[in-house]
Amino acid sequence: MSLKQPTYLKPGDTVAIVAPSGVLKNRTEEVNKAKTLLKSWGLHAVVGKHVFSQDNHFAGTDDERCEDLQKAMDDPTISAIWCARGGYGTVRVLDKLNWEKFYKNPKWLIGYSDITALHSQIHNEGIETIHAMMCTSLNKDYTTIAETISTFKDALFGKPISYTLKGSNYNKPGSATGQIVGGNLTLLHTMLGSNTSIDTSGKILFIEEIGEYKYHIDRMLQSLKRAGYFKNCKGVIVGDMSKMRKNTTLWGSSIEQLILDALAEYNFPIAFNMPAGHEKDNRALILGRSVDLNVDTSNSSIIFSTN
Repeated sequence: MSLKQPTYLKPGDTVAIVAPSGVLKNRTEEVNKAKTLLKSWGLHAVVGKHVFSQDNHFAGTDDERCEDLQKAMDDPTISAIWCARGGYGTVRVLDKLNWEKFYKNPKWLIGYSDITALHSQIHNEGIETIHAMMCTSLNKDYTTIAETISTFKDALFGKPISYTLKGSNYNKPGSATGQIVGGNLTLLHTMLGSNTSIDTSGKILFIEEIGEYKYHIDRMLQSLKRAGYFKNCKGVIVGDMSKMRKNTTLWGSSIEQLILDALAEYNFPIAFNMPAGHEKDNRALILGRSVDLNVDTSNSSIIFSTN
């Protein structure tokens, strides 16, 4: 079933910047850069009332973060909602949100990492989202993240998106077509057993992660597998596995081999080297959109359908 596609942006549209997760202490410069970037594309930016609030670990209390997000979701003058950063905290506001107006007037939700919780919930509401850079991605010279910014703009304005990935001997060759879903592995694992968990049947799963031990990655994959997550999955795309931590007892194989071993019983293609996740090169993905995935050891291709 095709998901609802929010209207692509055009000059003059307005983007709301919100912070549903971690605190943005000393991050004013990045948010200002985000506003400048949007302005350079002919867009207006409005910053949520509580973006720079702090409640211990979070960008304001749960109610404050929910208030900003709900206001952006309900406001008919807002065309897209851009998350300022991830961290942790989105799961705490999911059940406080009312989706009625958002469903009637869907708009793009943009972010990655902890924002996977929102991507998953919105997917289950039947609406596409954009897995892409956030405001705090702009803490470096723009030239170092040119592709990141370019693909984000393309996704937002409705230009065709396709990727050719660097080959890998770990790739599991094959072809598949299906909606691309997923995001941060920890968040996908966290959603298990809730109404926010994604049904991956007939879909292509994208995963990325940061700062985990390999045995944690294996444990999450095993949990997902035991819950039937991969039973009818059509394919897997592996993004960045960044800053992997070393346990005192070494795992003994690469992260790629770990993933292959965990998914060995399935026949779907597996593509490594998708530049998306917690690295500077974080290419945009339209989650919920149908893609053609072709995987070989020499390279892989991901072609998004045009709607």
